[in-house]
Amino acid sequence: MALANIVFGKLLGRGSESGTAAIEFGLFLPLLLILLTGTVELGFLAFESMQVNNAVDAGIFYAAKNGWNAASIASATVGGGAMPSGMNALTATPAPTQFCGCPTATGITKSATCVAPPACPDGSTPGTYVQVNASLSHMTIFPTSWGLPATLTAANVIRIN
Repeated sequence: MALANIVFGKLLGRGSESGTAAIEFGLFLPLLLILLTGTVELGFLAFESMQVNNAVDAGIFYAAKNGWNAASIASATVGGGAMPSGMNALTATPAPTQFCGCPTATGITKSATCVAPPACPDGSTPGTYVQVNASLSHMTIFPTSWGLPATLTAANVIRIN
């Protein structure tokens, strides 16, 4: 009976299925590689984004502890979020800035000067603020950007007085 099944199977066009898995794997391999590359690309993007945010935090912490000094804040920003060797350089651009302003419900309204008597609408004295920025060029695995940003940036503001 087994011989009959083999003979009739060959006559009906049902041959061996031994190469089917290899063919299916070959067809789906490009899709799997694209998904893997996209996942790795998003992982690198997330890592670089965290590094940029950590660098800005390092600059903010330096400004909170030591006060205004543009060069030192920029140095702390770049040194605090240093990238591993082989990766693009992190920069403190635009440079840290100091400004005066009044806190409002929607943010900080910049003031021309930080002088007493109070110049804010609510009667308070304008504060001195420092804004720290950092940027990093994103390195892609594939020559295409996949719609991801080419440059990662972060900024933060702290009141130092």
